[in-house]
Amino acid sequence: MELNMPAQPPRVTPRAFARLAEIAEMTGEKKALRVAVEGGGCSGFQYDIKLDDAAADDLVIEGGGQVVLVDQVSLPFLANAVIDFSEELIGARFVIENPNVASACGCGTSFSI
Repeated sequence: MELNMPAQPPRVTPRAFARLAEIAEMTGEKKALRVAVEGGGCSGFQYDIKLDDAAADDLVIEGGGQVVLVDQVSLPFLANAVIDFSEELIGARFVIENPNVASACGCGTSFSI
């Protein structure tokens, strides 16, 4: 990360919000997508992405009638990141493009800063 780049909250793509809307339609239940950073994984940190309810101190990112949540502890690790949804031959999943990551493991699920 460049030293002169101001830290911004993560951004969520329209494709990620659209996938959340599809999930809500399929399940009949509208839940927010929580994106968190936890200790663990082979490289030191890993993402925890799940459907959840908002907590009082969450950053709430809204778009297309959908909500993405980031807790205050995870927020610095996700500064300037982009939360997206990717559909590839190997599968479909929510992905994080994070400029703070210095290295990632071969499996792509954990990273270091």
